[in-house]
Amino acid sequence: MIARILSASLFGIDAMPVDVEAHVSSGLPNFSIVGLPDAAIRESRERVKAGILNAEFEFPKRRIIVNLAPADVKKEGPAFDLPIAIGVLATTRQMSIRRPGRYAIVGELALDGSIRRVAGALAFAILVREQKLDGLIVPRENAAEAALVSGVKVIPVANLYECVSFLSCEAEIMPYVPDKSPTSRFPENVQRDIAEVRGQHAARRALEIAAAGGHNLLMFGPPGSGKTMMAEAFAGLLPGLSLEEAIETTRIYSAARTFEATTALVVTRPFRSPHHTISDIGLIGGGAIPRPGEISLSHNGVLFLDEVNEFQKHVLEVLRQPLENGCVTISRAAGVISYPSDFVLLAAMNPCPCGYLGDPVVDCACTPQEIRRYRARISGPLRDRIDMHVEVARVSRDQLTSDLAGESSITVRHRVAKARACQKKRFAGTNINVNARMKNRHLAQFCPMDVKTKDFLGQAVDRLAMSARSYSKITSIARTIADLTGEADICTNHIAEALQYRSLDREIRIV
Repeated sequence: MIARILSASLFGIDAMPVDVEAHVSSGLPNFSIVGLPDAAIRESRERVKAGILNAEFEFPKRRIIVNLAPADVKKEGPAFDLPIAIGVLATTRQMSIRRPGRYAIVGELALDGSIRRVAGALAFAILVREQKLDGLIVPRENAAEAALVSGVKVIPVANLYECVSFLSCEAEIMPYVPDKSPTSRFPENVQRDIAEVRGQHAARRALEIAAAGGHNLLMFGPPGSGKTMMAEAFAGLLPGLSLEEAIETTRIYSAARTFEATTALVVTRPFRSPHHTISDIGLIGGGAIPRPGEISLSHNGVLFLDEVNEFQKHVLEVLRQPLENGCVTISRAAGVISYPSDFVLLAAMNPCPCGYLGDPVVDCACTPQEIRRYRARISGPLRDRIDMHVEVARVSRDQLTSDLAGESSITVRHRVAKARACQKKRFAGTNINVNARMKNRHLAQFCPMDVKTKDFLGQAVDRLAMSARSYSKITSIARTIADLTGEADICTNHIAEALQYRSLDREIRIV
């Protein structure tokens, strides 16, 4: 007798359908799993055996073969424990599946027969909706996550016996009902209020523009000038996640197995700050079994690279494609996987190896050759993809001891939200939502300038010997500055301010 149970496997952040086929025949006792299982699935033999026995069922002393179809696709994770156990019980006639409809089953078995949470429940629920199945049976801990997908009947089970009773129609389990509380407003990710930053008016203004337009920002200045503090405050300037963004972000974290068991939904914008010793795979994702990297875990949020010059150069170079396209594509023998990676890059660096080049108090001890080598760790093409460069100077004693606090994160966020709403309306019907994602075809349509402004920008391009990408970046920054003031057209003063945020470009030549 053969039993077929519907299940699913993760492939990147998506789920693919898998049929779990169980066959029990006479012969020497043996339990084998085929269909390209990984080590976690092969070890499920012991978990399934112990789980069946401790749930007060009998484990057959016969030859058992379990096939995971399609057999030519690598399967991973312990989510097949529960469907394998159900398949074994069904094929040995210890249970009969009488429940009408088609249900997908996922879950990890503990040795006592209880069921533990699995990664990717949100992706499994999306697959169930796409396949038009009747429901999804998941561990109780995954129910709230899976129920985020509307139109899917989610059946939470705590142990193997509950699952068997439900499928045999011996017991009813009510589908999980998600919380009906409002989800249109999520708490903002405020690690630090920007009012705590003393002085640094130019840098604070740059942070506001970067938040309003989704622009990448590089801060450079001496140690202790507040670069890290401002980066931590930046997340609090961004508007809260929408429900769609929250579900998309949750899907990535769930697949990456970094999801907290006590949380059903990621409700704050991610803020990731990897150490400079990170590898290229850790940053961009991949591995033998591909996992999302830091840039995907930063999706809809912020990726902060502190001391960016200390990162390995080849690690930084992998950022080029994600910064340009908002996604990363990883090719492996098993297939090609794309992860979303639409994030704001914040980077901080010292101006030289000792950190005091241009400092009015401490003299720089670096040679010109050392300074060139140090700055060359960020290649020209990568620096060109960072929209804004801003100098963060030493904070004076008067500024440090002053009782005058700057604007709070809430005040700045209000202006940012208004600018973002303007952009959302402007880009309705397109696949972009912030100014930083505009392509050349969008600049002519959404960035109107009069003749005087165009001439001013053209002269700046000639003097700075800018690339075409730098020209586009300046135009999009000026568009954001105009949005913050509520102006429809880009003016000369908007271009002039935008040019100040390209301070690492070549110096202006006097002509």
